[in-house]
Amino acid sequence: MRALGLALSYAASGLVLLAAAAGAIAAAGCDPAAAAAGFARGAFGSVYGLSEVVVRATPLALAGLGVALGFRAGFFNIGSEGQIYLGAAGATATALLFPGLPPWALAPLCLLAGAAAGGAWAAVPGLLKARFGLSEAINTIMFNYIAINLVGILVRTLLKDPANPLPMSPRLPEASFLPVIVPGTRLHAGFLLALASAAFVAVLIGWTKAGFRMRAVGLAPRAAAACGISVAGNVLLASTLSGALAGLAGASEIAGVHHRLLEGISPGFGYLAIIVALLGRNRPAGVVASALGIAALQVGSTAMQRSAGVPTSIAWIIMGLLVALILARPTLFRSLIGAEGGKR
Repeated sequence: MRALGLALSYAASGLVLLAAAAGAIAAAGCDPAAAAAGFARGAFGSVYGLSEVVVRATPLALAGLGVALGFRAGFFNIGSEGQIYLGAAGATATALLFPGLPPWALAPLCLLAGAAAGGAWAAVPGLLKARFGLSEAINTIMFNYIAINLVGILVRTLLKDPANPLPMSPRLPEASFLPVIVPGTRLHAGFLLALASAAFVAVLIGWTKAGFRMRAVGLAPRAAAACGISVAGNVLLASTLSGALAGLAGASEIAGVHHRLLEGISPGFGYLAIIVALLGRNRPAGVVASALGIAALQVGSTAMQRSAGVPTSIAWIIMGLLVALILARPTLFRSLIGAEGGKR
């Protein structure tokens, strides 16, 4: 009965979300049926549409895994956006420094450089929290602005393409590109990297001593310290790994999609990663699934705008309502899921 109640609570949440979406679309003066048809065609109606969903989901999954890993260890990483930018810059600089390397060496080196840059950037707020007890939420937010503007300076100075008046780097050597999985689309091997990263995080958190220590620190730092677990060391480790995954997201965007560093390389992937982690309940499989869902919502909303004139801002309204419903579900539908299920 409890399982049935949980299923009914999720179904009720879905119905509320659909009703709210239809109401918002109708209030915008658009036809909900035509919008739904455009959404389905855009996100799921072709191989190209499906591939675009996966392309959009790749950085969301990688950054979301980083946020989830940090959350499990009690490190609230709100700075994935800046770490994505630094990862993209690290991958770009590496590709431009070593253009003569073969593909089997340059592409992995660029990914490693991006992960290292993102990890190093996140380690600073981690160290400030571990050593001085400073709020990582505030520090990581501030580091976003620093990183974004630092990349803006780089694409106008050291990494600028002298042949292009716009603030962007030169096109990277093809040896740094991630291979395309489906010909005729933009779907690249970065998604396989995201799946491998999800497996890595699952094993790390669920099956290793290091993961157990990080979870213990996240759940009860004082109790963990009393058991001899280094709280500061595990906070620093979690922050570094969290930033490395976000940096990997930035590097995969450079090596798989854009092939050059651009100002505004991330359209908010780092902030969406927080939603992805929350929707996925900080579980690797859930993060990947929620990344695909958010990506489908974004790709489908763009198709709705083209086919039915629906403003893409409605997608953000739906996304916010979705998060609110999932977080409030145990309280809203307590009679369905029961007192014991409501604790989940």
